[in-house]
Amino acid sequence: MLDLPTPHLEKLNAALQNEKLPESDKPRIEAAIERYRQWVIDLQGINKETVSQTVERMTQLLNEYRNYLDVEVIFDSEDNFLYRQKGQTKLDNSVIEEFLPHLIMKCVLEGKLDDESFQLGPMKTFSAIYFTSGLNLPYVGGGLHVRTKDQDFTISRRIYLKTSYTSDFSESDTKDFCIAYVAAECKTNLDKTMFQEASATAHDVKSAVQGAKCYLLCEWLDMTPQSTSTTAIDEVLILRKAKRMPSGVRSEFGTAEGRKQNRQVYVDFLNKSPFSADIFERFVGLVSRAVSAEDPIEDDVLRNGYF
Repeated sequence: MLDLPTPHLEKLNAALQNEKLPESDKPRIEAAIERYRQWVIDLQGINKETVSQTVERMTQLLNEYRNYLDVEVIFDSEDNFLYRQKGQTKLDNSVIEEFLPHLIMKCVLEGKLDDESFQLGPMKTFSAIYFTSGLNLPYVGGGLHVRTKDQDFTISRRIYLKTSYTSDFSESDTKDFCIAYVAAECKTNLDKTMFQEASATAHDVKSAVQGAKCYLLCEWLDMTPQSTSTTAIDEVLILRKAKRMPSGVRSEFGTAEGRKQNRQVYVDFLNKSPFSADIFERFVGLVSRAVSAEDPIEDDVLRNGYF
């Protein structure tokens, strides 16, 4: 079984070591780490009969843990660091990055990927290759360079590439990197700029690996929906099926006193739009079809008349 990545735990530990973290918030992060460990144990312990049941239970655990983190750890802090610096600490959105590998392993890949060359989860994956050599600058192997791009979720595989000016590779250069067969970007709030950036990233992935699938996942929609038909994105999934909270309401949360006075507003908003098991099940289905894609059988093609 693959060792699953722990990007959220890494962010929790980084926050705990951050010199700017107020002393009063350290017990909150320490408690969150303990809660996190139990969350992972609970996710790994799920053993339901059907995929739908498994996704439903895993989504329930996700909502419970994420609400605890969002409200009791971050929102209820009497200092402003954790709330105002969410974009830098990434305590909240790293939860999805860690959840997706558990979800896909449990619902799609369990028992299928024993090869150590496979990678599951956040990864730097291949984007392009270029050479920096010249006629008067004959670097070993042509001066091979590999450009990579961070992906929030991948099913990828590590490969090794060797280049040389000699057929016996007596002087050679070797690079290793991952190529993504399934890639997904995860956003908390999806705006137009993020959509355009994700489109460019998906184009790079598909230019590098024919047949790759690229998805864009967000919690809250913060833009007018646009068709993905003219982009390289296969599908955009809105995990909470909801729009972002209006800026006029969010502005009340900038201070500890404002958060205390408007706590119920925030809690009600989260409870009204939890992570949707339906959307996660759709993502599981998309990944499952991508993983199980096979060349068509000739007899079937001739009988059906298409492929």
